[in-house]
Amino acid sequence: MATALFGEGYVRGSLLVSESAAQTAQNIIYSQGLFRLGLATDLITFAGVVVLVWSLHQLLQPVNTKLALLAAFFRLVEVGAHFSAVAFGLAAASLLGGGEYVKAFNAEQLAGLAGLALRAQGAGLTIGFIPLGIGSAIFAWLLFQSAYVPRVLAGWGIVSSLMLAIYAIAWVITPSTTDFFYLAMLPMFIYEVGLGLWLVVNGARTGTTSAA
Repeated sequence: MATALFGEGYVRGSLLVSESAAQTAQNIIYSQGLFRLGLATDLITFAGVVVLVWSLHQLLQPVNTKLALLAAFFRLVEVGAHFSAVAFGLAAASLLGGGEYVKAFNAEQLAGLAGLALRAQGAGLTIGFIPLGIGSAIFAWLLFQSAYVPRVLAGWGIVSSLMLAIYAIAWVITPSTTDFFYLAMLPMFIYEVGLGLWLVVNGARTGTTSAA
């Protein structure tokens, strides 16, 4: 969670200027190290998601084997989309990092190409929210059925996960919905933090369910 906040909230939030490809390019040129560090923390975050998905699958498989597997598949599709998105960020960094292969382009062209790469990165990250939301909603439904965690928390997880998926689908149709990014993310953030704290402090009440 901390690495995700660093990559999205601090690095991209401070370097990317949606209204100006030229200003974004200058920011990345002057802060190449920070931009690449943000990409590295993204990779750490996505690797952590794989561990999380495995853990949730192991926990919830006794509740409903098929649904737990389906949720895991959706979440792994999310990870694939998000890992691929990082490659576009690296492409933007390479375009703005100098080198022989970019000398054929002037500064304005490089800024435009880097801007396209960054838009592709953003698209990959946003599209990944669709399988993320669906998979997370299924896991939350299984948590609700199992009573491993409070049902209020699991119910909030279902709603917040579906909200995130709906936001991403709406973005595909109407890109201006990016204005609601943090509004769509906040409920999911509350759910993930709440679920993590509950499991750390109380553990899962695995004795209260029967296999399905």
